[in-house]
Amino acid sequence: MSPVHVRAEPGDFAENVLLPGDPLRAKYVAENFFEGARQVTGERGMLGFTGTYKGKPVSVQTTGMGCPSASIVTEELIQLGARNLLRVGTCGGYDPDLRLGDLIVATSATAQDGTVSSITQGVSYAPAAHFDIVHAAYHAAENAGRRTSVGPIVSSDLFYDPTEKPAELWANLGVLAVEMEAAAIFTLAAMRGVRAGCLLTVSDTIGAEVVRISDEELRNAVDNMMALALDTLNALN
Repeated sequence: MSPVHVRAEPGDFAENVLLPGDPLRAKYVAENFFEGARQVTGERGMLGFTGTYKGKPVSVQTTGMGCPSASIVTEELIQLGARNLLRVGTCGGYDPDLRLGDLIVATSATAQDGTVSSITQGVSYAPAAHFDIVHAAYHAAENAGRRTSVGPIVSSDLFYDPTEKPAELWANLGVLAVEMEAAAIFTLAAMRGVRAGCLLTVSDTIGAEVVRISDEELRNAVDNMMALALDTLNALN
């Protein structure tokens, strides 16, 4: 029986899966990076595709926005046989040294949300990326000469955060950036015995003011990130 939301059958998804939030980004990745791409699911507009990259099977599946949506997709992909999950998305940069278009390899994701707390039944928990994926991503970026930061991020429930000076708060704790899904993905992957990681492109720098990247610069940076993400998955044993 197919899962409730990711309407696919075992074998439709590869073991290696990219996880963008945006369904149009998933479609773009399949059309521009995969060979022999085919759509395998589209329930509620949550598009998923499978094909090959450099001869190896790979899939891409939309997670939607936020940890609640991402947790559903993560659980169901694991039910369908996914074993390596790599979130690929954009983020707001808190670290003052970050530039627009920079790449971040996340090592952990503070859960500033209610989903992870619900999953862990209130037990304090530190969601972390799997070392194998962090290691492979770092070396893929290094080989490509990509400007890269490696470190912790925070996953927030809120895009429009009412916190006063959030960049100052989190940067003082050594947190590089904010996004909305990684903490739940890391948590569930660890619980289910699979590997998860997260690559992010800095689309905004958040300080005294928020500075947004241009559409063209964002497209180029994300294209580079997707190629690195696919090379990362292919490097895993």
